[in-house]
Amino acid sequence: MSDVLIRSSSPDERRATLALTLVPSVGRVAYDNLIATFCDASHALDAGVPSTVSRDAYARADRMIERGATRGLQLVAESDVDYPGTLRELPDPPPILWRWGAWDVLQEPIVAVVGTRRATSYGHRMTREIVSALARGGATIVSGMALGIDAVAHKAALDVGGRTVAVLGTGADVAYPRAHVALHREIASRGLVLSELPPGARSHGGSFPMRNRIIAALARLTLVIEAPMASGALITARRAEELGRDVGMVPGPIDSPQSQGTNEYIRDGAHPITCVADAVMLAGLQPQPRAKPALTDETEVRLWTALSDGPANLDELCTRAALPVAQCLSAVTRLELRGVVECALTGEIRRR
Repeated sequence: MSDVLIRSSSPDERRATLALTLVPSVGRVAYDNLIATFCDASHALDAGVPSTVSRDAYARADRMIERGATRGLQLVAESDVDYPGTLRELPDPPPILWRWGAWDVLQEPIVAVVGTRRATSYGHRMTREIVSALARGGATIVSGMALGIDAVAHKAALDVGGRTVAVLGTGADVAYPRAHVALHREIASRGLVLSELPPGARSHGGSFPMRNRIIAALARLTLVIEAPMASGALITARRAEELGRDVGMVPGPIDSPQSQGTNEYIRDGAHPITCVADAVMLAGLQPQPRAKPALTDETEVRLWTALSDGPANLDELCTRAALPVAQCLSAVTRLELRGVVECALTGEIRRR
């Protein structure tokens, strides 16, 4: 871990830190050695790097900062007082971070929620339920904005007015995947987007494992919802464990490839998340009562009450609610449009 002198935020020191990382001969080990020797990046560039190299690095840094500013990005250096303290617990904390959005979103408790890109309907449902409860309880949800579980986690937090942070394996201004352009902008508008990669940077082979270590370090608790054996989510879980963080796994069907990794982790001793309350408790939060949806007539009340016994297909729901099919279907449609219930591809109707 680099021994960085923590001082008041300084644009000059941020600029110097960025410039030092741009010196061609300065990798991670050299960077740490220079900071340990000269105490900060400014002195390292003045005394530890040839002047012609230093000038070129500063010029590159200035162009990068200007490019970031035109895209709404700001720079945070490891020497800043508001640099996330949990990242300093990494053996290789990022010297700089680029941020887009509100910095004060990064509030404790922070819970990482990650999982497979090829999520099942079960994974989507569990993510929405768990994240909604965590966000209502005051947790900041951090994830990687990937397809599948990550995206559902961000959306679920935003849907209940909660805080969410996306850590990217591209530049903070680059939506990845492209299908998440709208989500990317919404998180930047209502939450926070972070990356250690420069503005405009595209992903490369090592960028996502790098991203995963930041997710793991930011959060005191990492929850994995659906992960096959070869999954980046399990890399995040391992990094969290190495940092001494709590890790929880949501069990899944034993014949589902998407749950094989999480199920084996539970077998080997990870915290099992058997209900929403388990996740809330593991995060150290108090359960928050779920707001009752606005129901407009007796039919909707009967249908909602019937769903308290769990999901049901239309025929079963009609029987439970003692309603004719046409009337029940009409109420289901109204409630689905208002986001009160959801209809799965299997035909099951359930509360949201």
